[in-house]
Amino acid sequence: MTTREIEQHSRELLHGVRAMKADHEENCYIRLAEQNQLTAGERKDLETAVNGEIGDLKEAAAVLLETHMLVNAEADELATRLKEGESSGRKRRLFHAPPANSVIDLEEEKTGHFAMGLNFYKLILLVFIGSFAGVVVEMLWCLLTNGYLESRAGLVYGPFNLLYGVGAVTLSVCLFRYRNRSSGFSFAGGMIVGSVVEYVCSWGQELLFGSTSWDYSNLPFNLNGRICLLYSVFWGILGVLWMKNLYPRLARWILKLPNRLGKAFTVAMAVFLVVNGVVTLLAVDRWSERIAGEPAVTAADRLFDEHFPDARMERVFANMEFK
Repeated sequence: MTTREIEQHSRELLHGVRAMKADHEENCYIRLAEQNQLTAGERKDLETAVNGEIGDLKEAAAVLLETHMLVNAEADELATRLKEGESSGRKRRLFHAPPANSVIDLEEEKTGHFAMGLNFYKLILLVFIGSFAGVVVEMLWCLLTNGYLESRAGLVYGPFNLLYGVGAVTLSVCLFRYRNRSSGFSFAGGMIVGSVVEYVCSWGQELLFGSTSWDYSNLPFNLNGRICLLYSVFWGILGVLWMKNLYPRLARWILKLPNRLGKAFTVAMAVFLVVNGVVTLLAVDRWSERIAGEPAVTAADRLFDEHFPDARMERVFANMEFK
């Protein structure tokens, strides 16, 4: 069925609904108003007939609501694909416009790329890139706002913070189905997803280690100091920036990786991040024990005391505070 036929059928349906409404006003409403004059049997028959119509109308309303949402969604996606496809890769002053997500989808499918869609390889690469890029951006922000460089790492080896990597993956997974929709969907999704991730990470850190790395208690509209409206709006902006600009650029860069080399590199990065994460958890746990005055008991305790002393941990986790 073509869009023109759908439009014509919808007009015919609207005409039919208006005719039904007129028929109810001329007949059914009058009978309902006079039902106290009917016999018991007639009232029962009327009630049965009207309840049947009510059920049919409610079912029709549910179907029409779903139809309305699907038609609006298709119109929005067509408009977005038209706009983004037309400007995809076009030169804009100093930079090229990001490729449209629909263009990336087509290129991945044509080449049979190892990191097609949001498979395991793509997700690991997004974790790796997001963990690194997030630390770099936050360090530069610290330099611009405070005048000095300070570590924003979340792992003991290298400038990586899994919070940003997990955020990038979570945004991608939750918003991927809306990648070819208008920016409003990316903003709303980014606001919700980012706030949930930030809250869970803050709660998990405090539960496991009794420490916090941020506290929004002094900002308005905060929830337990873990999230606040201001940063939730930032997450929404990041959702748009990620799905409409950064993700398609990264996906096009990933497309340049040859399949065999790309797979090997991705697996190596996955192993590195897992090992790095495990060592970080153990090092932070032992650090919290030292702060609590607990002496080294096992060989592992002594090993972590030697390789991850307080000075090193304070340098890496500059904003971590233990309660």
